[in-house]
Amino acid sequence: MTGPQKILIILHQELSTPGRVGQRLCERGYVLDIRRPRFGDPLPRTLADHAGAVIFGGPMSANDNDDFVRAEIDWIDVPLKEDKPFFGICLGAQMLVRHLGGRVEAHPQDMVEIGYYDLEPTDAGRRLMEWPNTVYQWHGDGMSVPAGAVELARGEIFATQAIQVGRRAFGIQFHAELTLAMLYRWTTRAAHRLQAPGARPRAEHFEGRFVHDRAANAWLDRFLDLWLTQEVKTAPVEEKGTCGLSIPIAASPSL
Repeated sequence: MTGPQKILIILHQELSTPGRVGQRLCERGYVLDIRRPRFGDPLPRTLADHAGAVIFGGPMSANDNDDFVRAEIDWIDVPLKEDKPFFGICLGAQMLVRHLGGRVEAHPQDMVEIGYYDLEPTDAGRRLMEWPNTVYQWHGDGMSVPAGAVELARGEIFATQAIQVGRRAFGIQFHAELTLAMLYRWTTRAAHRLQAPGARPRAEHFEGRFVHDRAANAWLDRFLDLWLTQEVKTAPVEEKGTCGLSIPIAASPSL
């Protein structure tokens, strides 16, 4: 008898968690196969035994030369070649861009997106699904739209906020996984980051959650249902030159 399907969860800190994404996957009956390559966990050579994979954020950069960063970027070839659902969040999205030969760069004026910011879907994004108007961000690097990818949403300080690659691979800059506990932890442990140019004051993070979280939460449900289905639409490419375990609260934000 076949057991529950697994989703590979790739995290980057000892106490980090898949947050709301993990909760929603568990509610859908999936088992979370949590691995931390930074601390020696191996990555599978195939996703034949997994229904999909998610790479989450972290305080490191997709441009870092650490062995685990390079290994994760290279490993993304597995879900792409096997046409398995892949979802990159913040650092995970930037790793997808690097894998495809795109650029990941800091803002020229050292601006960051930390807090709630407006989001605008592209025409391709609107055709794919409904998007929230405002999302929670915590990052200091932006990403380009690499060859073979379709831009789905754009933002204020960093233009590209979401991409699709083929039928099953997606990357987003914003933090759909954020829980209230994570918000408290991030804005406390990394309070110094709130002084960076472009960052929102801490009080606005909590005010923004009260106003915008319902729409973001609904988006995540829609997205996961779309992502895990076998009938995902492929946006046209424009021509260009362990559930049930007690999981600790995230140790620090995904920058």
